[in-house]
Amino acid sequence: MAIPTHDIAVIGGGIVGLATARFLSERQVGSIVVLEAEDELSLHQTGRNSGVIHSGLYYRPGSDKARFCAAGRDELYRFCEEHEIEYQRCGKLVVAVDENELPALERLAERARANGLEGVERLDESGIQHREPATVGVSALWVPQTGVVDFRQVARRLAELTGQRGGQILTSARVRRVVTEGGFNTIETDSKTVRCRLLINCAGLQADRVARLCGLKPEIRLVPFRGEYFELTGSAAERVNGLVYPVPDPRMPFLGVHLTRTLDGRVLAGPNAVLAWKREGYKASDFSLRDSADTLLFPGFWKLAAGFWRTGAGEMYRSWSRKAFLHALQRLMPEVAGDQLQPARSGVRAQAIDGSGKLLDDFQILQSERMLHVLNAPSPAATAALAIGGHLAEVASAALH
Repeated sequence: MAIPTHDIAVIGGGIVGLATARFLSERQVGSIVVLEAEDELSLHQTGRNSGVIHSGLYYRPGSDKARFCAAGRDELYRFCEEHEIEYQRCGKLVVAVDENELPALERLAERARANGLEGVERLDESGIQHREPATVGVSALWVPQTGVVDFRQVARRLAELTGQRGGQILTSARVRRVVTEGGFNTIETDSKTVRCRLLINCAGLQADRVARLCGLKPEIRLVPFRGEYFELTGSAAERVNGLVYPVPDPRMPFLGVHLTRTLDGRVLAGPNAVLAWKREGYKASDFSLRDSADTLLFPGFWKLAAGFWRTGAGEMYRSWSRKAFLHALQRLMPEVAGDQLQPARSGVRAQAIDGSGKLLDDFQILQSERMLHVLNAPSPAATAALAIGGHLAEVASAALH
């Protein structure tokens, strides 16, 4: 039986892969197939995040994160309007709890200006109380561009648009082997073998492994961090109007314990960010020998751990102790009580670490002959997905001609 041949194969049915396929199908560059390992699309990082449409406040001006987040955010709002996908542009509050955090808050205000965010307001204590009566702090930034959406709904619509323009989407198609010869990539999956002229790797949590299957030797390793959330109940939930964040630690890519009111009216508190022992490990008990060995045998992980062991220990302690988590949350919202917290969903973030132990701060896209690899696309990748997808489609179109 002849092996089906396509012009482009996109590996990964998350929001970045589906956005890429959508733009490729619009450009009519040729036949397209999306290969998704699971039996449903967008089960992992796309479907298990907090649903926040990020403003672009935190990212280094001029970086890919800043550029793609700003463009992707605006395009995402337009996409939701055009396709009648529910969203809320609710804004968020970034709160300095005490005066020690004021210099960091001012640096964030400077980044807001550098990244072109308009309408950002500096609030005093009374301004904080006006926006979020249950929140305490000495000063805050009000960022109106932030919103919430169900990213799986966005991903489903992207898949529909790709299918309407002739793109093929295969599920249960985990990539097992890639052979490049004669100007084609032959991709063997669990369910089918396909050939393509150009391969685009948007495999998320598995992107570094897919790159290695393709013969590359990336100098990074994707290390999974589980984000654990609680849900607020009763009067505590009723007193949260929108999104409330602390001033983050600038050394880390995580934003600290914060509050998120979702589209369906729930209020999530979290996350703790703890090392996961499985790349798709959403429970503390989830374990994969292969995934754990990949992390523990990577020298860069131990170099990272040596520099940030206190931070890691604090995250683990909050994971083990609800009282410790509550204490962290009460810095923002003193009136919340322990019996107003119930365990909620968890997600896993794929964080790239290089051999020196450095956390990669920016998106990383690697181009090689007949291939494009998205090797690092953590938050705000979902917000930025339409911009990233458009960029990948442009590069792919040029590579095919």
